[in-house]
Amino acid sequence: MSERKYFGTDGVRGLVGKAPISPDFVMKLGYAAGKVMAAQGTKKVLVGKDTRISGYMLESALEAGFSAAGVNIGLLGPMPTPGIAYLTKTFRAEAGIVISASHNPYYDNGIKFFSQSGEKLPDAVELAIEAEIDKPMTCVASDKLGKATRIDDAAGRYIEFCKSNFPSQYSLAGLKIVVDCANGATYHIAPNVFKELGAEVIEIATSPNGTNINDKCGATSMGQIQEAVVKHGADLGIALDGDGDRLMMVDHTGEVVDGDELVYVIATSDLAAGSLSGGVVGTLMSNMGLELALKELDVPFVRSKVGDRYVMEKLLENGWQLGAENSGHIINLNHTSTGDGIIAALNVLTAICRTEKSLFELRQGMTKLPQILVNVRFEGDNDPLESANVIAAVDQVNEQLTGKGRVLLRKSGTEPLIRVMVEGPDRKEVTQLANDIAEQVKLAC
Repeated sequence: MSERKYFGTDGVRGLVGKAPISPDFVMKLGYAAGKVMAAQGTKKVLVGKDTRISGYMLESALEAGFSAAGVNIGLLGPMPTPGIAYLTKTFRAEAGIVISASHNPYYDNGIKFFSQSGEKLPDAVELAIEAEIDKPMTCVASDKLGKATRIDDAAGRYIEFCKSNFPSQYSLAGLKIVVDCANGATYHIAPNVFKELGAEVIEIATSPNGTNINDKCGATSMGQIQEAVVKHGADLGIALDGDGDRLMMVDHTGEVVDGDELVYVIATSDLAAGSLSGGVVGTLMSNMGLELALKELDVPFVRSKVGDRYVMEKLLENGWQLGAENSGHIINLNHTSTGDGIIAALNVLTAICRTEKSLFELRQGMTKLPQILVNVRFEGDNDPLESANVIAAVDQVNEQLTGKGRVLLRKSGTEPLIRVMVEGPDRKEVTQLANDIAEQVKLAC
């Protein structure tokens, strides 16, 4: 397969104002995507965005590019990424385009695509778009230009879809829930979903101004929601990220419940209900406590590379339905085609209603092992991971932790770092072991 020039593992991303996230490039991207899709007989795409101030500029650039290619555009306005994937399917559009940089600060942005099935574009289509980008941009005849229309009821459609994924025999009446929308794309959707299902909702970070998305709030900054849950005596807290595809929660004591624990709660609930198909997919960073807890239930568990794209690949490979990253990307193919923070929260709330237990009680079935991460900076041509001394140190620790812990060494995808991770039952022991391996990595750099 050819190497991508512009697309990464999750679309095209970067700093706003610099290629590839500049108005001229994004217009060309829209044009190139439109040419590829028009060649397949397509005449309509949907475009949605999160709440970054740059979304207005990039939306206009995409609109111009698609129009020049002769493709019609349905403008959704601020919408969660999984909501755009859902609406792409329901409108039978050829593609859904998301303007978002997910959990990153406002000065970053990105463009990612969903296919008609609500899944990420096949590699062949991304490569075809890249090939068109490098060609001169032209324009169809005036009578063939694409038209743009606003889809005013997009939020309402998605709210109803989310509610349809909560069993009709249950209600959230009597539950007090704090909902943190990260000043992002779910600000006008998530609170309404939980309110309409009966919960008393306390909203935080639901006043986006274009620059406060993910700013000390949401799934990547849990301090505010932890305080709010305790202050208001809430039953739990739900924290989403800027584009709504990531979920973290807080139990009534104010303790954070991460993606590993949440997928355990969902898996045990689905297992008891007879709706768990196959096993669970985690990643290389998933806590071993999840693996051990699922083993006790005879639920298979496999690991993928880090990234929700790779979780999805492993799910499809195994024919399973449920997977997650510890950072809160939770995919449940019984309900949706991509990671969806609101749907995942409803899956957890379904477990609470089924069992009549609190989130605090449900998470007790899994014990997280202490996980120590040490970063070692390296430069030059040497590959520390190929050092005989590093390999020997890892082998020794693996032998010491057999059956009760594990070691992971991997290169960062964004910085010149080797990440050394060790986990096991004793925090003092794994801290020492991680530092021992890190020392060998430093010597090999």
